[in-house]
Amino acid sequence: MANESALHAVRENGNIHPMKLHPLILSLILSLAAVIANLSEAGEPKLEPLFNGKDLTNFKAEESKEFWRVEDGILIGENNAEKKGNYLWTEKNYRDFVIDFDVRWKGVTERGVDTGVEMRKPNIQLQLGISGSLKVDMSGSWYTGGKEKYPEAGQAKEAKTLMKPEGEWNHFRIQAKGDTFTCWINGQKASEYTDPKFSGAAPIGLQIHPGVVMKCEYRNIKFAEL
Repeated sequence: MANESALHAVRENGNIHPMKLHPLILSLILSLAAVIANLSEAGEPKLEPLFNGKDLTNFKAEESKEFWRVEDGILIGENNAEKKGNYLWTEKNYRDFVIDFDVRWKGVTERGVDTGVEMRKPNIQLQLGISGSLKVDMSGSWYTGGKEKYPEAGQAKEAKTLMKPEGEWNHFRIQAKGDTFTCWINGQKASEYTDPKFSGAAPIGLQIHPGVVMKCEYRNIKFAEL
């Protein structure tokens, strides 16, 4: 009977009321909730805007303003009449980081759009669009510039099933941590490549490939150092 009375004291209409619990029990519950919240925050890096939606702050704009512009909160990269290539580099060097962004492109020629995100020293790049060397879409795959160019271990073989049609926004996340490089497409892990060769800190660059009629658009570019 005593146990039933105690249970009734904290239960009303089938709901447990925390304020009626023993103070020690309530304190333990709140402490546990705080620990769980902290663990959750520790597991997810705090992303901050790298692109402010207004101008090329945080990037080496002087070298790239002919090719990159901002319209309606969108960062647009486009080749000039001579189809010269360009990289929009960050002002700072980075080694371990997460970068998160939406990107879209639509080819207007058979060659298609050839862009990507370059990082580390020596350079390694996450391909976006059509590979110039392979003439196929290698989005989400890692380009090393070596003999293999796109090592099989770093290829995003299911990228087509993960991506929305060309011309629509796709969400990418890239993580460079230690000797491992990982890519997620629209929330799904697409590729992972490990190679200790690419170990040096360097600026992060958004590419416009030379010799290609192309335009690519980025928005919601967020970043965290690890």
